[in-house]
Amino acid sequence: MTPPFPAQQQEPPGLTGRMDPVPDHGETSYVGRSRLEGRRALITGGDSGIGRAVAIAFAREGADVAIGYLPEEQEDAEATAALVREAGRTAVLVPGDLRDETVCHEVVAGAVDGLGGLDVLVNNAGFQMARRESVADVTTDDLDRVMKTNLYALVWVTQAALPHLEAGASIINVSSIQAYQPSTSLLDYASTKAAINNMTVNLAAELGPRGIRVNAVAPGPIWTPLQPATQPPEKLETFGEDTPLGRAGQPAETAGAFVFLASEREASYVSATVLGVTGGKPVF
Repeated sequence: MTPPFPAQQQEPPGLTGRMDPVPDHGETSYVGRSRLEGRRALITGGDSGIGRAVAIAFAREGADVAIGYLPEEQEDAEATAALVREAGRTAVLVPGDLRDETVCHEVVAGAVDGLGGLDVLVNNAGFQMARRESVADVTTDDLDRVMKTNLYALVWVTQAALPHLEAGASIINVSSIQAYQPSTSLLDYASTKAAINNMTVNLAAELGPRGIRVNAVAPGPIWTPLQPATQPPEKLETFGEDTPLGRAGQPAETAGAFVFLASEREASYVSATVLGVTGGKPVF
């Protein structure tokens, strides 16, 4: 669906079934080609939005998938797990709030136990709050939630996963167009996404000698539960119209970038790269 979206509002973190329209995650459109056969992937924030689209694509490409999510997102997580299992792959549910370092280690341990190992890590969990007008409106609670969810958790989950990743493994972080074209209402969120770009480059340099590739995907405006849960309702009516393609993207339109970066067959020499899926907004 192209803009305008109906004005609507949810409380964070937002749920898929309450969105109008419900996003397209590739449920009826994604066709796999065995590009990730036998791979084992942990996707944080894998219950909905981009995470669900990636889980569907990975499963249809032959990967088993562990889905990280907040406990209040159980409904979405179970729906995503069902889609993974429909593709004939294993789905493991690993709930937990990644703002807690101990929980990050527990989520990784649950994924490794359930999948029998780990080959691909997708650091997708993220939070933003755009219902404010200036830096004066940024609360300490908001700042703490954004920084811990987007940055601390990425470090903690990666630290926990590294002992289980061998040569040929892939780490994919989720950046954003906000790292390049920050919105004034997303000052803290945009800052974390710029930091993720730098973390991606640093991790790629450190882990390259071990044969582990590290990249990032930078989505533009994508229609996910995070939008009605954190944006002013009236802004949704024009969401995505400012892109050169003139519309917001669907989660399904991001999945191919993750499959490419996860694939040893197609991206074996790709590391320290940020791949934009932005509707035409530049990521350089």
